Amino acid sequence: MDEIGEQSTSRPGVDPVLSPPVAGVQAYYAENAGRLAQRYESVTFEEVHGKVLDLLPLAPAVALDVGAGTGRDAAALARRGYRVVAVEPTREMREVARRLYASEGVCWVEDCLPDLSRVEGNFEVILLSAVWMHLLPGERERSMERMAALLAPAGLLVISLRRGDPPTDRVMFDVLAEEVVCDGERAGLRLVRLVEAGTDQLGRAEVWWQTVALRKGEA
Repeated sequence: MDEIGEQSTSRPGVDPVLSPPVAGVQAYYAENAGRLAQRYESVTFEEVHGKVLDLLPLAPAVALDVGAGTGRDAAALARRGYRVVAVEPTREMREVARRLYASEGVCWVEDCLPDLSRVEGNFEVILLSAVWMHLLPGERERSMERMAALLAPAGLLVISLRRGDPPTDRVMFDVLAEEVVCDGERAGLRLVRLVEAGTDQLGRAEVWWQTVALRKGEA
């Protein structure tokens, strides 16, 4: 496995798992990977997630970045001393991440919600940055249950939500923070912080953000 290469899914005598056909929202990210990388890298991890950074566990800890895109957040977590698994279903995005962050030691996995069938372990922090809005309504509760199962006791789940009217060029929904909190409660997670981030870091007047931070276990 390369330092930031894709996690091998092959076993002796078994062919490696082949990339599934790019479909739906993945097609948008595949076609626009280079342009989106410039956009994502124009803001820092700290600028995007600064209002929940005090909730993160102390390093060393194990982190999972779901829908990691071009690797900005995964690399930032690795630099903070975390052991990071980054999940990204779109090959073109992973290739950009490999170029940008070849030395950060992130383990990349090709997988996606709601099942995350290739991810195993107990994670002290799970991050989903601008991912939840792509899930179909029928997938969200199942995805939350999967997140809860992957969290270590007292583990932290951070979900950032893009709010405002969805664009028409890809599948996206305007998901309410209250819905995320309810799904989390049903899965055994409690709300520890709801951040109203306000304006969009990329200057889009029609977009605003919320961040939901949930923790596994009793209050």
